[in-house]
Amino acid sequence: MATELKPRAQPSPSDSARGGAEIILEGVSRTYPAQSGAGVEALAGVSLRARAGELIAVVGPSGCGKSTLLELLCGLQSPDRGSVVCPPAVLMPQRDLLLPWLSALDNAALALRIAGLSRARARERAARLFGELGLDGFEQARPHELSGGMRQRVAFLRTLLAGKPILCLDEPFGALDAITRCEMQGWLAGTLAREPRTVVLVTHDVEEAVLLADRVVVLSPRPGRVIAELEVEIERPRVRTGTAVVALREQALRMLGMER
Repeated sequence: MATELKPRAQPSPSDSARGGAEIILEGVSRTYPAQSGAGVEALAGVSLRARAGELIAVVGPSGCGKSTLLELLCGLQSPDRGSVVCPPAVLMPQRDLLLPWLSALDNAALALRIAGLSRARARERAARLFGELGLDGFEQARPHELSGGMRQRVAFLRTLLAGKPILCLDEPFGALDAITRCEMQGWLAGTLAREPRTVVLVTHDVEEAVLLADRVVVLSPRPGRVIAELEVEIERPRVRTGTAVVALREQALRMLGMER
């Protein structure tokens, strides 16, 4: 089947009103070449749709192509087979990648500077959101002066200010301690309620997926294939010890072969 990389569509007015845009993947496969042999097949025949404003969490074993999926959505790679229809998307990688010589405010405003805004205008726009994101008073702090959770908030604000309708989050809280991670999950849910986008969240934490997502997509071991899609019809805010949350978490773990 020939590769088809369709034009990166602009969001429609109705999509923009909901905060985000639709994503469509059909039969997407991606193989990494190797010096010898047939190469490493990361994804095989992945079909997936995300509705405008939906938060999808993608879970699966290590090496099943989750990060590759995000890079395909962001246009950083092209599929070997299948089609990807995705408006402009921005990737937040696992590491915060803050520039150590810049202040927290200038790190957050970096996407705006790259887009051509003046330093003063970019700082002004970023500063408006610092209080909402729990960063008020830390505008001039350097990254080494911030806690792990605060660094992730700055990185997320930089991602948000890129102004793309699609956010691709790759294990954004994976490096944080358990307490900070719980705090950041609640913070992310609140932030997206105020600043809605279509979000694809890659995580190894099945509980995190159930707490945050509208739908959980379960991938198989490499090559990654979609083996299940679980609708999360649980009222927000969600409690990790709630009966429905625990039941859905256990269902996803069973599908992953990780029953406890």
